[in-house]
Amino acid sequence: MAQKVNSALIFSAIFVLFLVASYSEVVYPEALCERASQTWTGKCQHTDHCDNQCIQWENARHGACHKRGGNWKCFCYFDHC
Repeated sequence: MAQKVNSALIFSAIFVLFLVASYSEVVYPEALCERASQTWTGKCQHTDHCDNQCIQWENARHGACHKRGGNWKCFCYFDHC
């Protein structure tokens, strides 16, 4: 009986150490920062055009059309806010 308790205790201790070690190594990527395009004019109808303009003109990671406040707008996504 004592042997089973010792085995369970050792297993639990190793498991907890493993959880602590794996948690400390988790690196969460920073979320992208969304901003309305500063160079887009008019209704955003084609996400690929918005994406290209955000990348080429605003140095964003990517862009996409989204409906906000009843209007379709081009939003650019940056690595840092």
